[in-house]
Amino acid sequence: MLGKPIHMTISPETVAKRAIIAGDPARVEQVKELLEDPKLVNTKRAFVTYTGTYRGVPVTIAAHGVGFPSSAIVFEELSMVGAKLIVRFGTCGAMIPGMRIGDVVIPTGAAYYPGGAYYQYLHEWTCCPAVPDFDVVKAIVEEYERFGIKYFTGPVISSDAFYAEDPEFAKKWSSRGIIAVEMECAGLFTLGLMRKVKTGAVLLVSDSLVEHLGYASAEELREYVMKAAKALLESITKVKLTT
Repeated sequence: MLGKPIHMTISPETVAKRAIIAGDPARVEQVKELLEDPKLVNTKRAFVTYTGTYRGVPVTIAAHGVGFPSSAIVFEELSMVGAKLIVRFGTCGAMIPGMRIGDVVIPTGAAYYPGGAYYQYLHEWTCCPAVPDFDVVKAIVEEYERFGIKYFTGPVISSDAFYAEDPEFAKKWSSRGIIAVEMECAGLFTLGLMRKVKTGAVLLVSDSLVEHLGYASAEELREYVMKAAKALLESITKVKLTT
């Protein structure tokens, strides 16, 4: 791994140890409203990044694009300059009945298809235990309980092909206990284990593969985003980090 970012113009002076990453820059713009004195520290490659404080604790919020290859660049470069905790705040498609637009999913692990970027990192046809850090998940669950936010916990599937997901895909993976589909958690969790960075994720349901809910845009999710983001910020500021 390179020791200096080349896709983002960031440094140890501009990035906090605690970071929230999101695929959509619009969500980054929404969440940064909750920070005190947020400063724009990167726009290169459209990885829009802000650093500010929440209750006096430094926090960085960055856009990571779509899929593992794109999000891996942001994860790697944030960790290069000192990030020790990185949480994905994204969206997902429901894979079980009963989930509604804006519901929260807290992944306890992520399945994935080996190959591609995973093979390049692992150098063999194997599956790494793609799981988040326990302390991070515990802190998130505790804060969502305190805020009274409805949430689901369970494993998700990280898919590389958004438009290849069909009814058979949903039927197969839901029968294996998967509760939602998204595109980045497995990569984030795997890299977290490899780089010794604490990871976690909070996902908002934007659509469903098993019911007709439509597809919610960033603006349509805004109300849910702001409430969920505040609880997430509360949680990450309470996780203890090693220096």
